[in-house]
Formats: sequence, structure tokens, C-alpha cells
Amino acid sequence: MASRTSVLKVLASVQARCMCPAHSQAFSTDHVCQSKAGTGTSPGGGKEYAVEMTSSNVIYGPGITAEVGHQMARLFANRQIAEKPNIGVFTDNNLVSMKMVETAVSSLESVCGKVHVFSDVRIEPNTESMQRGIDFARQHNLNGYVAVGGGSVMDTAKVANLMSVARDADIFDYVNAPMGKGKEPPCRTNPLICIPTTAGTGSETTGVAVFDHTAMNSKTGIGHKTLRPDLGLIDPDNVKSLPSRVAAWSGFDVLCHALESYTAIPYNQRPGPPPAPYIRPAYQGSNPISDIWSLHAMRMTAKYLRRAVADPSDTEARSEMLLGSMMAGVGFGNAGVHLCHGLSYPLSSLNRTYQAEQYPANHRLLPHGLSVVITAPAVFKYTASACPERHLDAAAILGADITNAKLSDAGDLLAEQLRRFMQDLDVPNGIQEFGFSADDAGELVQAALPNKRVLDLAPHPTVEEHLHQIYQDSVTVY
Repeated sequence: MASRTSVLKVLASVQARCMCPAHSQAFSTDHVCQSKAGTGTSPGGGKEYAVEMTSSNVIYGPGITAEVGHQMARLFANRQIAEKPNIGVFTDNNLVSMKMVETAVSSLESVCGKVHVFSDVRIEPNTESMQRGIDFARQHNLNGYVAVGGGSVMDTAKVANLMSVARDADIFDYVNAPMGKGKEPPCRTNPLICIPTTAGTGSETTGVAVFDHTAMNSKTGIGHKTLRPDLGLIDPDNVKSLPSRVAAWSGFDVLCHALESYTAIPYNQRPGPPPAPYIRPAYQGSNPISDIWSLHAMRMTAKYLRRAVADPSDTEARSEMLLGSMMAGVGFGNAGVHLCHGLSYPLSSLNRTYQAEQYPANHRLLPHGLSVVITAPAVFKYTASACPERHLDAAAILGADITNAKLSDAGDLLAEQLRRFMQDLDVPNGIQEFGFSADDAGELVQAALPNKRVLDLAPHPTVEEHLHQIYQDSVTVY
């Protein structure tokens, strides 16, 4: 269990590595991606000039799940919602009979009244499963939401919340272009509290929801601040029973969130500014504020993930990974992710043969964190030349000796550390284990290209040829 000492460590890390230009002389433009050098510091110059930091409120502590009823009542009071609470609890069929769901429902019923439980969430949701959640929310006229589960549960609750308020809209009105219309949500959503039960997605802090676009065989999603939960309850008791494989794959999602957000294109090198200040995107590129969260999440993952997987009774490791997941969520929830995530979506959607251990067996399933990390060595070897100092930072955090390293060594050093980490936790040997060969790279690239929202955050301008090579280099990893 994380303690006051852990909080002090975070603050010490912030002080030591603070890169905010208003508070530390440690900030230097030398640390941004070299291939993107430019000013971008004033309005109207064709580049973004500001970054906006937003996040859900969070409460951390063992047993905090039991407070959810009181916290929901407080949200209703703060928003001056006059109608009686009509709360929906979203979870999945594996969790619905477990203690954390029972505790949440009991707390809500004792404070807010009758609760409607939706447990038909699909692990790795798709268009159809999202629609089932939307239909449930509309049918019961829900005006408050609690998600108890991993990223799939939290993302389903976010979308159901949005679409139950925008009752006349279709989900693809708000899905990111080009797969959807990418419209601005016209409304404020109802109160949403997320209670994560995996240490992975950080979805309790972000305004992003991801799902499989069934017809296009690729993942897509909705990214907007409207989706951001009001509150995340970070309860270490809820990850004590997490199966070891789920801990491993969700933990690698934390690592890639941190790595990708830290190495994304700098915020002031994106096209901009936005048409209006209040519509800056959720994913804005690497920035001095997100850097602090991403770096610390990287350090926590390097220190605790192996322990959390090896020994479920290691309370400290599991608690720290849950905190690390939240911190990475704050980092990437504002900076964004890039190639590992963008290239993972077709792998999950087109998965030929892989069925993950310790996951539901009712459909073929490639866990999100595994699909993300499998291309990581090839991705970061490719992106390193854009911002080698940052790649060296990451390599050192993961265990590399960079004392005499050259900038040109950054990609190889980080890729090697990633391979070692992956081998330690029994990651399969490349996308061949999911039924793909080098001949499938073209199909995978075409399925990845619509995910411009994340691909364009890579520090290098990326074309089809580069993506093709990364897939080919990921057929085997070791």
C-alpha cells in the first residue's frame, strides 16, 4: 500500500525534474524533439502556442470504494441537480459478483437509492457492445454513472453517459474523424465516477473512450473533455485479486502510455492554434506538465511491474502500479499517445488466432496492453532520431547504462531494454504469435491509417512505408 512516503517521493521527483518554465531553470528547449525545432510561441504563427492541462479529480486510498455513494451525492449537490439520483453501475460479467461491485452497489443504494447494474460490457468493446450500454442507459433514464472495472468498463460507461444525454445523436457523430464525424459534443454529461480494477488504462482520468469499429476491422474512439469522469476512486484493494497475466498486459499499457506521451511531438509544433481556445484537443503533444507525470509513471513501472506480476500478495507493488496507471493517465490524457497505440488497433481487431490466458474465453481476445507493447522495440528504434535525449532518458529509467552513450545509440538502447522487460514477463515473440506474417503488413497498415489522431502525434512525420517496416520488424521481437 502506498503511503505518505510515496506521495513525498512524487513531490521530490516533481521538484527534481520540474520542466515547467515558470518554476524551474531545468526547463530547456534542447530537450524537445530536434527534428521539430521551431518557435511556435505566439498566436497566429501556424503552430499551437499553449497547452491546457485537465484531469479528473481523484481520491486514493484502500477501502475508498465504500465512499462512492457519498461521493455521488456530493456531485449531485455540487451540480445542483434537482432530480432524484437514478444511478447506473457499469461492470463486466467477471466482476459483477465480486466484492468491489457489491461494495459500490451497497454504498450507492444506502445513499442514493435504487441502482441499475449493467454487466454486459465486452472486454475490448466494439460497436455492438457500446450500443448495448447506450440502450441500457437510455432505457433506464440514468442520470449518474459508476464504472467498476478496467478500461473496457470505464470507456463503455463514458460513451453511454454521453449518448444518453445526446439522445437524438448517433455514436458516430462523435467518433474521431475520419471514421466518424468528429462533432463537438453539444452537452454536459451526467456525473460519472470511475473505480479502476486494473492497473493499466488510466481511463479514470481521461476524456477518451476506445472501441472496435466492427465494420472497418479497426479500433476507433471518441476523444473529448466532455467524456472525462468527474472523479476517480483509486482503491488498491481492488487490484489484489488481479490475475498475473492481466497485471502484466495492463502494466505494459502503463509503460507505453508513459513512453509515448513523453516522446510525442511537442505541443508547440502541432498545427494551430485552434479556432477557439476552448476546443483544444484532448491529445496536445508532449509538454512540460505531462512530462512530469509520464516520467514518474515510467519510473514506477520499471520498479514495480515485475514484482506486481510475480507476486499478487505484494501489496506495495500492486498499489504503486495502480498509482502509476493513474499518473500515466494524467500524462497521456493531455499529451497523447502515438505509434504503439496507433499500430495496436489493427492487431486487436484483425487478431487471427490469439486467445489470452486468464481472460474471458467467449471471444478471441488480444489484450490491449499486449497489442501495444508488441511493436514498442521497433517503434522507439524508429522514433529515436527525432528526440534522442528523451529516448536515452527512457532507456536509463528502464535500466540502461547511458554514461558513454551517443545520441545515435538511443534507439538501440531503448529497444534492447524493452525486449528485456518483455522477455522477463513472457511477452510472446512478436505478431507471428497472433497469426500475422510479414505478408500481412500491408493490410495492417491500411487498417492503421485512419487513426490519424494518434499517428500524427509521432515525433517523426510518418508515412505508409515507415509503418510497414515497423510491422515487419515486429513479426518477431527476440
